[in-house]
Amino acid sequence: MNTKVALLGAIEIISSLGCGILILLLTYRLITIYGQKVLAINHGNTAYNILITGVLFSVGYVVSGVIQPIIDAFRLLSDTNISTAQLILQFVGYGGLYIAIAYISSIIISMIGVYTYTYMTPLDELKEIKNNNIGVGLTVSIIIVVLALMTKGGIILLVESLVPYPDLPPK
Repeated sequence: MNTKVALLGAIEIISSLGCGILILLLTYRLITIYGQKVLAINHGNTAYNILITGVLFSVGYVVSGVIQPIIDAFRLLSDTNISTAQLILQFVGYGGLYIAIAYISSIIISMIGVYTYTYMTPLDELKEIKNNNIGVGLTVSIIIVVLALMTKGGIILLVESLVPYPDLPPK
């Protein structure tokens, strides 16, 4: 058994689960606080729950794309002559940066999705969701998911541009 690969796999599983749970909890908390405080929407509102589902899926989908760049950075850093403590600090630093970029991007994408619906129709989507209009909740959620599907590649490319790949010698 290749212990280095096994360790890398274990690190990937643990960090992915931990990060995924943290991001979903944070996102859910932010959305519910916004819904309760600003929009005065409660948990019994089906349209609002559909919107939350779309946002959670989109955020999770976009952020999941940065796992491979984080692993690539870890592999590159582990091949250098740095101490274990430095390796862990750099791994956490790069991972945190990559996740922050993906998370902020996915939140922006979700907000753009909400405002896209406003632009497309004369309806006030947040008022309609507050009134439990399930059709509006579904439509806004689908817009958010589609935007996440379409932009994930660009976000991953942006994050991969930050991976500390070694410089190749000139030809």
